[in-house]
Amino acid sequence: MTVNMGSTYRILGYRSSVNSAWRQKLLTMGILPGATIAVVRVAPLGDPVQIRTRRVSLAVRRRDLADIILQEIVR
Repeated sequence: MTVNMGSTYRILGYRSSVNSAWRQKLLTMGILPGATIAVVRVAPLGDPVQIRTRRVSLAVRRRDLADIILQEIVR
């Protein structure tokens, strides 16, 4: 899934291919199922992507975002 700058997404879960150590790291960073993330900025070459969730700003690689199942929130 391609994320767009300025969009908001709800986290539905994680792909089944995600190993437990990486899933635990995502949970520790606040990327929890049911939470929302806002895409703040995308680097000029497309990687990394800055997201904001629960008042925390993170820079995440696109391939790591691909491990997360997202649903766009249309406003």
